[in-house]
This record gives sequence, structure tokens and C-alpha cells, in this order.
Amino acid sequence: MPPQRRKHAWTEIFFVFLRLGCTSFGGPIAHLGYFQRELIDKRAWCSKETYAEIIALAQSLPGPASSQTGFALGLLRGGLPGGLAAWLGFTLPSALLMFAFAFGHTLFTGTLALRALHGLELVAVAIVAQAVVSMQRSLAPNLTRIAIAIVAAAITLFLPTPFATFIAIATGLFAGLLVCRTPDATQSLEAPPSPVSRTTGLIAATLFLLLLIASELAARTSAATLVPLIAAFYRSGALVFGGGHVVLPLLETAVASPGWLTQPSFLAGYGAAQAVPGPLFTFAAYLGASIGIPTHHAALFSLAALIGIFLPGLLLITAILPFWSTLRTRPALRSALRGINASVVGVLFAALVRPLATTALHSVADILFALAALALLLFTRVPTWTLVLTAAFLCALIPPL
Repeated sequence: MPPQRRKHAWTEIFFVFLRLGCTSFGGPIAHLGYFQRELIDKRAWCSKETYAEIIALAQSLPGPASSQTGFALGLLRGGLPGGLAAWLGFTLPSALLMFAFAFGHTLFTGTLALRALHGLELVAVAIVAQAVVSMQRSLAPNLTRIAIAIVAAAITLFLPTPFATFIAIATGLFAGLLVCRTPDATQSLEAPPSPVSRTTGLIAATLFLLLLIASELAARTSAATLVPLIAAFYRSGALVFGGGHVVLPLLETAVASPGWLTQPSFLAGYGAAQAVPGPLFTFAAYLGASIGIPTHHAALFSLAALIGIFLPGLLLITAILPFWSTLRTRPALRSALRGINASVVGVLFAALVRPLATTALHSVADILFALAALALLLFTRVPTWTLVLTAAFLCALIPPL
């Protein structure tokens, strides 16, 4: 049965997702488990079949899959106000923590603080390496898709253009159409009922494209002012397939390459983002605040970065929901998505090599520390946030070898 939409339900939706935003540690896959227990099993906001279809849709689009899933569940429960309430509640806790860390980071000038920040860099290497291993198993499970991943990694690493990541993903799309035509198992799930009209979907799609074009035009200036900053984060959110970790190279190009932020500050914030609950995309709150602190516009820049990076994904899921029941049956689309997903593995591996490994690993001790953290992630159930805090603490106390 279709989920029951309730009028004036946005307050309920906000507080439910606010609690989830305070407790959902472990990354996007864990977030989906939290959503199922709280919203599907406990509250029955929609059927398990509808929930599974929303997840499949979110994972097929650019943007943060768990945030898009939460936004879609809010849409189903309370229309557009419900979707916005779900996004705000889930995003607010980690965004505030990352905003605060931007100010704390500027005070970290002593030896102990610098060692702790280096610990965050090292554990970031391990976290991305674990993501590469995990995503390769699911997104590039055979030789054909591994080859696509290798090509995407080479493009990202060696093509001297800020659009290398986009070119790598586009290459994966065309490769998927050509060589990833293995038929899927028959899909029996019904498409989720759309909480928005096709007219609203078309408006959202048009707005997405217009803003993407405008963001490309705004990229012609490298000044760290409000409009170029929003444009940079919007482009990053619009072009990221595969979730939070894959946005790393796009954001590095957006904020570190033009000199808005130093590489150590960038990686320290990325490491800190692993220790907070909620979506990894709230890393943007730290980046915007850090860029804005020298100009006394930290709060404004932080909010602008958050809206910029999340808006494309929210527009896309609003645009696609009314048409998904037709699109999902087309074999060509599924083939293209296989190629895109394989290229995501390559892009993420490239991010692991540069800037992560080249910036964070300075000695044999650093390499061994990162490998130990990776082993803990792969072979134990240690929570990611615990590992991050432990790494920062150990590196602060133990002098470098």
C-alpha cells in the first residue's frame, strides 16, 4: 500500500531525523540501517518494498545516498516540507560540530595539536582505502568493470584538467553502455509512489541544469567570495557518484587547488568528519567556515557551502521520483549505471593516492599506522568514530619516529 502522507507532519519528521542525525554513526550504509529500524520497522512510514526502491534510486544518482534516502522518506511522509524537515534534522548535528571544529582547528598550533591533526590525516587514508576495497567488491566485481575502474583512476590521476573526475565518470558511462550489458535479474519491486507531481519534477530538473551551467560560468574566477564558493560546492555535489568519500577529489580541486584552503587543513577536516554522526557531506560546513574565518564571514560561508553541496542531490531526487517507474525498466540505463559505478571505484582509488597518501604518509611509521587502522576497519567491528578519536589521541601523545 502507498505510504500515508500527513499534513503538518514536518515537525514530527524534523525531530525524528534530528535524533537520527545525533546517533547515526558509521557512514551511509549504516545510516540506511538506522532508517529501516526507526522509520520502517518501528514507525511503518512506508513498506519495505518501497524503502528498497528508494535506496536503489538514491544510489543511482549523484549526491549523498543516505541524505537523499532520508529526504525521499520525508517527501513521502509530508511532501516537500517533510523532505526539507528530514534533511535539516539529519544534517544539523554534524554540520554544527564541523562548524565548531573549523574554529578549533585555527587554534591548533602547538606540537600536540599538530600531531593530533596528523593522526586524523592518517586515519583518513585508512578509511578511504577501506572504502575502495568495499566498493570494488560490489561495484567492480569482474574483470570488465575492474578495467573500467583502472581507466578511470588513470584519467583522474594523470589528466591535467579540473574536469578529470567528470571525464572519468563520463568514460565509465559510455563503457557501461558498450561492455556492461549483462542482463539483471528480474526486478519485481514496484516503484515508490511519487509524492510530487511531474510538473514539480520538471521544475526541479530545469533548476538543477540551470544552476549547474551558472556554476560553471562562476568558476572563471578564483576569488574566495560567496558566489564562486557556492558554485564550487554545487559543482562538487552535482558530479559526485558513489557517496561521501568520492566527493573528496572534487572538493580538493574546488577549495585547495585555488588556494582557498591548505592541504593539511583540508585533510584534517576530512578526518574530523569521520568522527561525527550524520552525512559526510557536512564536511562542507567545515570547509566553508574555514574559508570564511579570515574575512569574518564564517557562518555565512559555512551555510552557503552546505546548501551548495546538498542542493543538487535533493533537486535530482525530486526530479526523478515522478518518472522513475518508467525509467527503471530500461536496460540501457542499468548498463550505463554499471559503468558509472565501476568508474567511481577508480576515482576513489585516485583520491587515495593523491591527495591522501602523498600528503599524509611521510615515513615508514606513518605507513604502518595507516595499515594498522585499515586492518581494524576491515577485520573488526570497531566504530569509525572511535578509531578516529583514538588515532588523534595516540599521535598526539607519541612522538614521531
